[in-house]
Amino acid sequence: MDLLEKTLRESGNIYSGMAKTIASRLIDVRKEGIKNSLNGFQNQAHRLEDVSRVRGIRFINDSRATNVNAAWFALESQEQPVIWIAGGRDADQDYSPLLPLAASKVKTMICLSADGANLISQFQRVVPAIYEACSMGTAVRMAYEMGSPGDIVLLSPACPSFDLFENFADRGDQFKAQVNAL
Repeated sequence: MDLLEKTLRESGNIYSGMAKTIASRLIDVRKEGIKNSLNGFQNQAHRLEDVSRVRGIRFINDSRATNVNAAWFALESQEQPVIWIAGGRDADQDYSPLLPLAASKVKTMICLSADGANLISQFQRVVPAIYEACSMGTAVRMAYEMGSPGDIVLLSPACPSFDLFENFADRGDQFKAQVNAL
């Protein structure tokens, strides 16, 4: 895997990069121009943002993942065991598209929500351990204490943020602050 592919995969933007490459080739953009553009890629804040590594545990902020589809891409791009922080204003969502990924990649789920009953009921059959947290500080501390070197703590809520936070940016900023305080 070359550096470009590694960067796009780690940022969860490999599909976006592929689509941009195909579109660019269709309008005859030269390969060197495409490569230079992709090499200069900068990830957006709160979108699979690599926050820090603490004691060998990698913390990723994907607070922009306010729906099931966005969380699917975040989970799909992970190659190490995941401690998944999920939840928010649920409105009885159907999480079934995430179940196979959760079964194969998630070792622990932390439900960060005012009411996580729906989330917990849908994942309890496929995730070995599920815990609840009512604040970002509690969720990050729990994930850190349960983590092992090589694990990924992924904040990818699959829900809007309006139950405990102002918006996705507030949720992501609180995550980053708590991680940086470890």
